[in-house]
Amino acid sequence: MGCDGGTIPKRHELVKGPKKVEKVDKDAELVAQWNYCTLSQEILRRPIVACELGRLYNKDAVIEFLLDKSSEKALGKATSHIKSIKNVTELRLSDNPAWEGDKGNTKGDKHDDLQRARFICPVVGLEMNGRHRFCFLRCCGCVFSERALKEIKAEVCHTCGAAFQEDDVIVLNGTKEDVETLKGRMEERRQKAKLGKKAKKPKAVESVSKPDVSEESPGPSKIKTGKPEETSLDSREKKASSAPKSAAANGSSSGKVGKPLCGATKRSIADSEESEAYKSLFTSHSSAKRSKEESAHWVTHTSYCF
Repeated sequence: MGCDGGTIPKRHELVKGPKKVEKVDKDAELVAQWNYCTLSQEILRRPIVACELGRLYNKDAVIEFLLDKSSEKALGKATSHIKSIKNVTELRLSDNPAWEGDKGNTKGDKHDDLQRARFICPVVGLEMNGRHRFCFLRCCGCVFSERALKEIKAEVCHTCGAAFQEDDVIVLNGTKEDVETLKGRMEERRQKAKLGKKAKKPKAVESVSKPDVSEESPGPSKIKTGKPEETSLDSREKKASSAPKSAAANGSSSGKVGKPLCGATKRSIADSEESEAYKSLFTSHSSAKRSKEESAHWVTHTSYCF
């Protein structure tokens, strides 16, 4: 059963003990958290945003994730709480003047100093490399070290001057306990926003229904005291009696035939009591009528020409 040919087995080859747990390199973990996007695993580049749990993302990656409506979209712990672009805040980061990046690494043999970081705290000057706790304000997006907020206690942002509260301070890449507290705040904030929207809806419905009620209810000027049929009959009788009186007055004063009223009958000029000279002006007078002998031939016929 083996062990022939002069082989000498060792103990670890014969006895299988418990497997050693692989330890994660802390430096590699910090580099992954502070230099790479949580969603796309690419290097962080401006514009950089952070969620309500303190994780860092590239804004382009978040927008692409929200626009992707396919069923193959992967939903993990890093993005399950992001429902819209309003759930993330764009960060205002201060550049580190000592950061060189890959400028001097032309041959690829340059030593990477993991203590160096691209961004620093604008108040204290600490580098944002994961060795120190950093946080940002949700109201304005400015990033500071936690030491700066503790040493300079103020209710106003140190760079832009915007007012903030304790709930607006969110720790970046915090511990599990920090993530749990931030998650509780996020749920409370979203619950309050939902209740506020529900409270606004009935107010909007009431404001729409009030003008309808006012239009239906008549005011004191619109209320009628008598029967509508009697009032309409009286007004019609008054109009009919006043129409012939006004027509007679107009005829006697002018002496000329005006336009007849809509209810009056039309009369011809021959039946009127005007003079013969006045009647001869119209074509209905006997002097304007001609016999067939007096009329011209149909080829050369011209109206009113002899």
